[in-house]
Amino acid sequence: MKAITIWFVVILHAGTVYGQLNYYFYRNTCPILENIVSNVVRSAVMNDTRMAASLLRLHFHDCFVNGCDGSILLDDTDNIIGEKTAAPNLNSARGFEVIDAIKTAVENSCNISVSCTDILSLAARDSVYLSGGPYWAVSLGRRDGKTANKSTANANIPSPIESIDSIINKFQAVGLSVQDVVVLSGGHTIGSAHCNTFSSRLFNFNSTSGSDPTIEQSLLADLKSKCPNGSSDSNTLAPLDPVTQNTFDNTYFKNLQNNKGLLQSDQALFSNASTAAYVNYYSNYPYAFVMDFRVSMMKLANVSVLTGSDGEIRKK
Repeated sequence: MKAITIWFVVILHAGTVYGQLNYYFYRNTCPILENIVSNVVRSAVMNDTRMAASLLRLHFHDCFVNGCDGSILLDDTDNIIGEKTAAPNLNSARGFEVIDAIKTAVENSCNISVSCTDILSLAARDSVYLSGGPYWAVSLGRRDGKTANKSTANANIPSPIESIDSIINKFQAVGLSVQDVVVLSGGHTIGSAHCNTFSSRLFNFNSTSGSDPTIEQSLLADLKSKCPNGSSDSNTLAPLDPVTQNTFDNTYFKNLQNNKGLLQSDQALFSNASTAAYVNYYSNYPYAFVMDFRVSMMKLANVSVLTGSDGEIRKK
């Protein structure tokens, strides 16, 4: 398989201005923005290593609902039903207090000039970098949405028990490709998942009395001990990558080759012809994964963004 990403592609993306977004948007209004974000994220990750994956996921879930507009951050009001209680986010999405801390620090230095969605994009980038992953330039100038959409969050955010074909359709609906599905799934090289996201693979799989036959046996035994049948414990966690749980690398793809993917949607990447080739490629070429992850994250962060006079800059 030919190399999927070559240097001029990365350079082209790094120099691109997306609509009204650019890399120097806050040069005059908030020149210390990126320092503020990186300092708060670094402190948060030092206190809780899992926070890096949580901030990355928060950005991902935001962008799949009405685009990258910070809607996931909004609480319920008399006029808005927020996305925090949508099924993919309820008792799962976390890191809101870190974004709040960044926003407070930014407001103290740069009053009502920086959007919450730009902060989310920067925090996701810094989380990956602090975990040993790549660093990339983030184009800035997004504006915050004025509303949220719980029903769209339920419908559009990919589920860990969803078929690969359905997940691909959801990615393509926001302008992302099959390759982006595999690359961004590689973000599961860090972080953990609750039992209820994978317990359906352990017992009575597909209404049978057995387990998902694609789970490697030692992993299956370990997961069953963590999440016994009938347990209602929603606090127990298992690492998405049990080999290098807190390090951003390509081990995730090696795990899939060995039937050690935690989520059903992860392991299915190695069973689908359109995605398995990418899994094999990134397993063999870690540098290609790092470079392509940068490009896919740039694409993700520019899904249906609000610019100019659209949306608003939130105070909180």
